[in-house]
Amino acid sequence: MIKSSLPPIIGKTMLTDGVEWHLDIVAALPYFDGHFPQQAVLPGVTQLDWAVQLGAHEFGYEAQVDSLEVLKFQQLILPNSQVFLKISLNASKHKLTFSYYDGDKRFGSGRIALSGAKLQESA
Repeated sequence: MIKSSLPPIIGKTMLTDGVEWHLDIVAALPYFDGHFPQQAVLPGVTQLDWAVQLGAHEFGYEAQVDSLEVLKFQQLILPNSQVFLKISLNASKHKLTFSYYDGDKRFGSGRIALSGAKLQESA
């Protein structure tokens, strides 16, 4: 089950090489509190958490991270913006590749190696 700590999801698109979510980064999200006083910024750890939650759930994995690879946070995600999150799966390696973007703007990207544990099918 996906936790309620996600931002509002405007839309979801199935792609040939993954899934893309359109996210509304509203200023009321608690992650902006105190991060930072002069200009609120969405923390990188929050971006990572959202990618783990959405990707693991979408592809049927437990949200258990083994390791993180090639993490990059290129630009700041600010309150009251909209971004896209694309996630693809390398099933043979249990790895998610994610990227946050809006057009030509790149906000963050990386690879997440999951434990490989699949979600239990509900009866």
